[in-house]
Amino acid sequence: MTATDPIVVFEDVHYGYVEAGRRHEVLHGIDGTIGRGETVALLGRSGSGKSSLLNLTAGLAQPGRGRIRVAGADIAALNETARTRLRRRHIGFVYQFFNLIDTLSVLDNALLPLELDGRVDPAARERVESLLAEVGLADRMGARPDTLSGGEQQRVALVRALAHAPALVLADEPTGNLDAATGARVLDLLDRLVRDTGHSLLLVTHSSEVAARADRTLHLIDGRLQAPEAVS
Repeated sequence: MTATDPIVVFEDVHYGYVEAGRRHEVLHGIDGTIGRGETVALLGRSGSGKSSLLNLTAGLAQPGRGRIRVAGADIAALNETARTRLRRRHIGFVYQFFNLIDTLSVLDNALLPLELDGRVDPAARERVESLLAEVGLADRMGARPDTLSGGEQQRVALVRALAHAPALVLADEPTGNLDAATGARVLDLLDRLVRDTGHSLLLVTHSSEVAARADRTLHLIDGRLQAPEAVS
């Protein structure tokens, strides 16, 4: 793929699941793209399918019909090893639950994506240390997560998501577990770090205030994407 190609392409994506013998349809014919260096907010109520679309984009679930391409690769056409490699090389994750490992230090938590991919070298370590310093954690690199505030833990999660310089960052309600003031500061950091490094960001939220920070907003209503002007 070229530098001008979208980082994500959705083509007629359908998704559902079976529970207690009943089929539940979640997504209905999703089409769209996310450009390189673009921040896109996915706005919708709880249960609208936002997290499902995020998991499909990451290759953590498979569409029932349609195709999703990330960094030029058709995710459904990849085996599990190749999907794991794609995630480790091209995708960073930020969730509202910080998912830090309590037995690891702040620095080791942030380095984890590089460790898993066998890419920790002095230059990579220096880059991660610089990112931690940039988010105000220079003096907490040796600390354990359980000694950090919620905002500090989420800042570690941001650095971990960016540690391996992914082309695409996926954020699922990244401030949902924080108070309003701390959440606003974390969003400021996420926005600045993503834009400074030229990453693309798909940000899932139910908040119109959070969505307003994005370059573009997609509205997901009852499993269907709607143009902003069509949403009352």
